[in-house]
Amino acid sequence: MSVEIDMEPDNLGLQRTLKDLFAGAVGGVAQVLLDIVKVRLQTTTQYTGAVDAATSIYKKEGPLAFYKGTLTPLIGIGACVSVQFGAFHYARRTFEARNTEKYANPALSYGQYYAAGAFAGIANTFLSSPIEHIRIRLQTQPHGAGRLYNGPIDCIRKLSAHEGVFKGVYRGSAVTLLREAQAYGCWFLAFEYLMNADAARNKTARSDIPTWKIAFYGGLAGEALWIASYPFDVVKSKMQTDGFGREQRYRSMRDCFAQTMKREGLGGFWKGIGPTLVRAMPVSAGTFATVELTMRLIS
Repeated sequence: MSVEIDMEPDNLGLQRTLKDLFAGAVGGVAQVLLDIVKVRLQTTTQYTGAVDAATSIYKKEGPLAFYKGTLTPLIGIGACVSVQFGAFHYARRTFEARNTEKYANPALSYGQYYAAGAFAGIANTFLSSPIEHIRIRLQTQPHGAGRLYNGPIDCIRKLSAHEGVFKGVYRGSAVTLLREAQAYGCWFLAFEYLMNADAARNKTARSDIPTWKIAFYGGLAGEALWIASYPFDVVKSKMQTDGFGREQRYRSMRDCFAQTMKREGLGGFWKGIGPTLVRAMPVSAGTFATVELTMRLIS
């Protein structure tokens, strides 16, 4: 296993963390478009598949519909990816310090890579939960005269008016936390495994791995992320499109899991996985390639 040793004084550690945050922010902006197809498939039964959903959205709502709800995540995605990478590398360095003290070897086990990624996902939940909730509400609202929200600010105001900030804007945060921990644990684990295996196989430094390989390994990590966490994402989408008061269908995350299983079977937890995996490869590839190259430039 090839792991970079990064033992440094506190001031250098802070500089390293700031660089990690900056690199993550640079890599985050590519992760938004075409998400509406996935969300519509997860939350409604009116489409026969991804192609039917995309075609129907285009015909009824026009090409701009594919950008519905993207303003909020476009503003917040840099911050989210910044937190993900900053938290991951903070946890990684903490594990390296502990391993050095206990075993005189800073190399992380793959269980520790997963734990560092899960920590990154948990840290990201505070941002990702409301950002995704607002995006999903805007993506699934009726088109035309029946629209419920005039934009992200109006959506925040109306969600808060129903049950307050935490029960309104932050609805679905429990399942979001589970999804984020599992997703980013597997995301970082898969990427680090592939990068370390390549460096060991070719007897080369990690910094010498070419960009096309970084992108390819990042794309595979993106597939691993969604395969490992997709059922949580389906439940999250259902809860975040649910009504309020008498119109509320799901009492809790557990109730949403139970109702989905009863009505749709196991297949209900995988609706929309096709377009999600198609989108995940280039998005995750671009994110990791951009982050790695940015970190090399600023190191």
